[in-house]
Amino acid sequence: MGTDKVKSKGKGRREMEEELRELAARARAALTTAADHAAYEHLLALVRQNTPAAREELARVLVANGQPLCARETAAFALGCAGDRRAFEPLVMLLNYRDPAHCATAARALARLGDPRTARAAAVLATNPLRTAYALHPIRLLVELRAPESVPALVTTLRRLLAERDHYWPIARACVVGLGTLGDRRAAPILAAAREHERLRPEAEAALAQLAGKAPGAAGGPGRGDGRRDGARGGARTDGLRGDGPRGGIPGRRDPRPAARPPGQRPRPKP
Repeated sequence: MGTDKVKSKGKGRREMEEELRELAARARAALTTAADHAAYEHLLALVRQNTPAAREELARVLVANGQPLCARETAAFALGCAGDRRAFEPLVMLLNYRDPAHCATAARALARLGDPRTARAAAVLATNPLRTAYALHPIRLLVELRAPESVPALVTTLRRLLAERDHYWPIARACVVGLGTLGDRRAAPILAAAREHERLRPEAEAALAQLAGKAPGAAGGPGRGDGRRDGARGGARTDGLRGDGPRGGIPGRRDPRPAARPPGQRPRPKP
């Protein structure tokens, strides 16, 4: 177990370093003056030091006037990955940004931050009808967090998108895939509704199958929660919340067991 933890920690560190390299490359491309480049390289040196004194200086970057966006983003990313909650508000602001690259960076840092406010903030962004076009990364963050807010937020967003004329297919698809990953049977009815849309059908069927794999009796008996059809093709659809197994045993075969008698009743004599 100790070896597994070390390997996981090392993998997480490598992923963070790769993300930081991508962020730095994007930031350098946005800088124009030699002074800006020098200031940014100093910022990266602070990030690599990862000492209390360096984190204090990074925190000052978040509130200082005149800092370019790339500097604030890098400082917030580094502090968030280090578990420093001073990065929470800047990261949420970036999660709500129009540029997907900023949103992705913020989501990765917020997932590592461990702030209890993160799931609620992501749920607010994911369910905001005025920000639907930018809801992809808040939705993915909610799936990664697996918080109590995750399933209700994705169900609310998907239900609204299915009812609207403009379905925002990429966002609706992210909700469907996320609900399958979360594996909560409360999502079965809305996933069954999503299956009726041709552009969501493959993902919805896969998500319902994931729910079935997590549900009691998923092999086909009562308690199946995938919302799919049972028995012959074209049978009645279930609501995904209660068992829908066939009644009466195997069709065309007589049940060999005798019918049950009420307690205390004597069997009738044979004629």
